[in-house]
Amino acid sequence: MMRRHLALITTAVLVAAGVGPSHAQGADQVLLPDLRQAPVGCGGGFSGNPSWCVDWDVCPVADPAAPNGECVQVGPIGAVRLRFTTSADNVGDGPLLIHGSRADAGQREMTARQAFQSAVDGSIPMAYDQAQHPVPATLYYEPAATHEHWHLLGFEHFQLRTPSGDTVVTDRKTGFCLGDRYETRDRLPNRPTADDSPQSRLAAALQVNRCGHHSPGALSVVQGISVGHGDDYLHTVDFQWLDITAVPSGVYDVVNVVNGDRTLVEKSYANNASAMAVSIRWPGNATAPPATITIPPQVRLLRNCPGAERCAALRR
Repeated sequence: MMRRHLALITTAVLVAAGVGPSHAQGADQVLLPDLRQAPVGCGGGFSGNPSWCVDWDVCPVADPAAPNGECVQVGPIGAVRLRFTTSADNVGDGPLLIHGSRADAGQREMTARQAFQSAVDGSIPMAYDQAQHPVPATLYYEPAATHEHWHLLGFEHFQLRTPSGDTVVTDRKTGFCLGDRYETRDRLPNRPTADDSPQSRLAAALQVNRCGHHSPGALSVVQGISVGHGDDYLHTVDFQWLDITAVPSGVYDVVNVVNGDRTLVEKSYANNASAMAVSIRWPGNATAPPATITIPPQVRLLRNCPGAERCAALRR
């Protein structure tokens, strides 16, 4: 009875997402991914105490227009950035696979479709036209020197929020190139192995996937994350930060959310967010930042709350 109940729920999700009966043929016909937002500020695959993670820092920069910039510790300081590594794991039953395509090189962006692995024969659609689920997000070519490949827009977002949940700062992230960058430590039955199965062949491709690197004229690209793997972006990468230049002293949540609009079909959406509570204090215990910043604020990690959008409001 429980199996039938779960199947009905998953079928409803597929239909709501636009995967019709002609493609899905019921929940038992496809293997869905499950995106888990890893702890904020932790490296990919980290399995220890998340409050010990050190993959975050405060980076004052002289040029507020720089996508990253060289960190300076004394003035002149044009902007102060809270940088952090973000990671998203796939702990589901099937791979996350996104196909991007455009008719000709004159189109600036590619449209995207999500493909699902068959639970019947294990096959995986390896072409855009075979992928079952149209995705509203698009892909575009990022020409910046540190990227020069195709980015999927809207995959993940970061915010700085008050303990009550009000948004103070939003990210300026422009997109993601997804691949198998690390392995998780979860025990998952459908993790790819060293065989010639469709999921293993896909995993071999995703391990080296660079999303059409140096190919602005590409007509198609593939992105994704295999079961038991994840994709991380280090805190030193462009736009892996929130601008705290004008943020008053106080306690805040750094919130990361993967697939926040739920346009990618997943087995579960319950684990798509993680939060890190931090204390921000300007020099001299000032309530607000000075008009001219010469010394950055002190930022202290209070606790890390994987799987939750609220962390600062929790009692110790």
